[in-house]
Amino acid sequence: MSTSVIVLIVLAGIVIFGFMYVIGIFNRLVTLRNRYQNGFAQIEVQLKRRHDLIPNLVETVKGYMAHERETLEAVIQARNQAVGGLEQASGNPGDPEAMKNLGGAERALSGAMGRLLALSEAYPDLKASQNMQQLTEELTSTENKVSFSRQAFNDAVTEYNTYKQGFPPVTFAGMFGHSQDAGLLEFDSEAIAEPPKVEF
Repeated sequence: MSTSVIVLIVLAGIVIFGFMYVIGIFNRLVTLRNRYQNGFAQIEVQLKRRHDLIPNLVETVKGYMAHERETLEAVIQARNQAVGGLEQASGNPGDPEAMKNLGGAERALSGAMGRLLALSEAYPDLKASQNMQQLTEELTSTENKVSFSRQAFNDAVTEYNTYKQGFPPVTFAGMFGHSQDAGLLEFDSEAIAEPPKVEF
């Protein structure tokens, strides 16, 4: 076997190895992106459940707190903004601007809900209502699930960003459509430190 044939075989081997390595980088980027998109889908399910429970809570409270109209309207408005933020974010999970907007909308909703629940403490009949107790229990459970889902999503985003920014993936990420880092979903640290406590 001549030297030129051996050189060609070695070069072909290097090219094939390099090609397979680049394919591996591409596949890993796709896998990590799919993982964080799936993580966001789990958040979306829980946030939709939360958003669906809020009108029921407002209707339950409305009969007892008729003169607290401003608070009730603030909750509904914050809920509608959160729904809009979720729709925007679900169109492109990981988009930093969409995640920032969603985090802000959810933070505002948590604040409005906190004010509503604090006001409800002044109404003993409302506190004793079975419907109110059930709704607040479901909301607390949903808040816990949102927290766990958000943590899983943020872990997946961090893993994706870390891999994408490392070498050699950083040299190929842009060519494969992975030029932008995915954004974390951050709520107010106080709001996520622990779920809201509702005591009746």
